[in-house]
Amino acid sequence: MKPALKILMPGVHTTIQGARRTGYQDVGVPGSGPLDPVSFRLANALVGNAHETAALELLLQGPTCEVLADAVRVALVGCGAGIEVRSGSTRTIPAGESARLTRGEAFRIGPLGDSACAYLAIEGGFDVAPVLGSVSTYVRGAIGGFDGRRLQKDDLVPLRLGGAGIRAESALTRPLDLGIDEPVRVALGPQADYFTGDALKIFLSSVYTVSPQSDRMGFRLEGPPLAHAKGYNIVSDGIVPGSIQVPGSGQPIVLMADHQTIGGYPKIATVVSADLPLVARRRPGRAIRFVAVEVREAERLRKAQEAAIRHEIDALRPMAHAAQ
Repeated sequence: MKPALKILMPGVHTTIQGARRTGYQDVGVPGSGPLDPVSFRLANALVGNAHETAALELLLQGPTCEVLADAVRVALVGCGAGIEVRSGSTRTIPAGESARLTRGEAFRIGPLGDSACAYLAIEGGFDVAPVLGSVSTYVRGAIGGFDGRRLQKDDLVPLRLGGAGIRAESALTRPLDLGIDEPVRVALGPQADYFTGDALKIFLSSVYTVSPQSDRMGFRLEGPPLAHAKGYNIVSDGIVPGSIQVPGSGQPIVLMADHQTIGGYPKIATVVSADLPLVARRRPGRAIRFVAVEVREAERLRKAQEAAIRHEIDALRPMAHAAQ
């Protein structure tokens, strides 16, 4: 039998995500990929994978799985929850640490706590075929991942590696700072001139909350409406992750990994790349405040973030014991 994870309970929204899908936005195919690429990369590093290896993205609550392989190595990053392993006695693997599980063991990841999303990496990754150059799941288009959909009960998700060896396990040097309450930095525009001066002031001085209607395409925000100065329709133009559209309702929408490729609402600002994970981790009901920065500062922040990720990966500490 091919090594696999059996899905006993799928969680709220569990999908396979890997590298972004590039080169197809001109025909309307979004990039997809992880909402929180920082947690995704760290989870892969903990189990020894290349940084774009396919992993499970968990939204709000994780799955319960059974190991149908000789042994697997797992790591969870992006939340304060742990991996609860049930095999005779119950033990918990904290987030930010790798562990080796053996055939027949079941494990559960419950509610993610303060974070909206997290990543479960498996050593070797998942044995799924790329679609248009990526294994990332785009549910609306039914492509990528496992049959182009979120995981369901009794799915057998195939693994590339069926026998993770015994070695010292790895851990992050410190718990990941989720930044749940930090302000989100934005570069104003490209259509800031489509809004009144008061609207710009309101946008940068108000507290918005994440709507329950948010998903991987966009995080809808609730708060003071933003008045348009030139109407709310423009000639459709390109969208990037982090674009903040404002439709006729005046309520902003932060466009995320599964965003449409073009849009016809004016964009008041764009979340800087370094802060997209801060948005991705906000659960419905969580507050978001925005702070404007210049493009040059946004570039500096992204470079600093990349250096910090590389430093954390290089500094992964071995655990005092090897997995059995």
